[in-house]
Amino acid sequence: MLAWPAPLLPTLPGTGPVLKLHDTARGEVVATSPDTTARMYVCGITPYDATHLGHAATYLAFDLVNRVWRDAGHAVHYVQNVTDIDDPLLERAERDGEDWVVLGMRETALFREDMTALRVLPPDDYVGAVESVPRIVAHVETLLDEGLAYVLDDGTGDVYHDVAQAPGFGSESGYDEATMLRYSAERGGDPDRPGKRNRLDPMLWRGERPGEPSWPGPRGIAGRPGWHIECATIALETIGMGFDVQGGGSDLVFPHHEFSAVHAEALTATVTGEKVPFARAYVHAAMIGLDGEKMSKSRGNLVFVSKLRGEGVDPMAVRLALLAGHYRTDRAWTPDLLATAEQRLDTWRRAVARDAGAPAAPVLHGLRERLADDLDSPAAIALVDEWAARTLATGPDDDPDDGAPRVVADAVDALLGIALDPAMDGPASRSR
Repeated sequence: MLAWPAPLLPTLPGTGPVLKLHDTARGEVVATSPDTTARMYVCGITPYDATHLGHAATYLAFDLVNRVWRDAGHAVHYVQNVTDIDDPLLERAERDGEDWVVLGMRETALFREDMTALRVLPPDDYVGAVESVPRIVAHVETLLDEGLAYVLDDGTGDVYHDVAQAPGFGSESGYDEATMLRYSAERGGDPDRPGKRNRLDPMLWRGERPGEPSWPGPRGIAGRPGWHIECATIALETIGMGFDVQGGGSDLVFPHHEFSAVHAEALTATVTGEKVPFARAYVHAAMIGLDGEKMSKSRGNLVFVSKLRGEGVDPMAVRLALLAGHYRTDRAWTPDLLATAEQRLDTWRRAVARDAGAPAAPVLHGLRERLADDLDSPAAIALVDEWAARTLATGPDDDPDDGAPRVVADAVDALLGIALDPAMDGPASRSR
């Protein structure tokens, strides 16, 4: 599956510091320690609707991770999936009388356009669930062969993972059983289904149902894959175990990230005989709200990136508005937030349009330090605000720093992803 074109990424003088991120599993901010190549997997969209601002905020957070790592001198192997077969996609297609394949392709294309407009660095591997089905089937077969999974004895052909045989189950989320059961019921699980060995056992394979698409499956059972095994398989086939960051929204902590890890760790143990951690750190972006509620399709309170673009809103203002809040803080989208971002963007652009300005070195150093400290984008933005105010107030008698505006513009572009020179706002080939 094709990703989107890469935006310009200027090269900055020197290198940035070690990136620290909040690891959900450990409950604290920890230093990342990538090898020469940093590896990151971020869970992608289910393409049954357009990209809303909650999606955008998540992908912007991990775009900052990508940018800070690159500035620190790492190559980055970034993987993102597309859940292009799942219940919500099929339900939306049936509701609208549309082919589910066409719906998924259209919404994925729109997502690419939104990510391009927001100048998000594209993944190196952009992989759909459908194209991964053969490998998923092989993995489910392995779990069945090892006695770690079972076929439900009700004639449906549904296959479940036996979590009672998963050492360390629950260590990623840290939730107790009652919380897991509640989230499972709310987020696509089936804890009350009869016949399961454990109420929390996750589905690996859904046997064929009338009117649903299906593929040849494990034990000859036609059907389609469960949600969590898709990401486990794609990660194993692209960046392998023990990658640096598993990313996504906070609503993926459980069940999705917990069970993806359970599947991948069980599959790896069948080969190595050891429990190898799926990821070194689990990093989660908070929710974006509207009118006091989380922005979600089920609530119908969505603000779409494509609609804002269609109304003529500068995507850089959208990006700046979302980065004005810390990625781990639930926050609201409001007209005032966007208006403030538009004013800020105009001020920054007027400042970098000057031939000289306030010294740039402290800004570059400060941006690096603040973003490396668990992506403190609000503090980074405040630094640029201060520099822009000083620059716009600088007169000829203040001995301005020649070339400082260009350095600041490059730093804001490379680290925050905000293009301040309209001529540089778009895909380009020059990159680190």
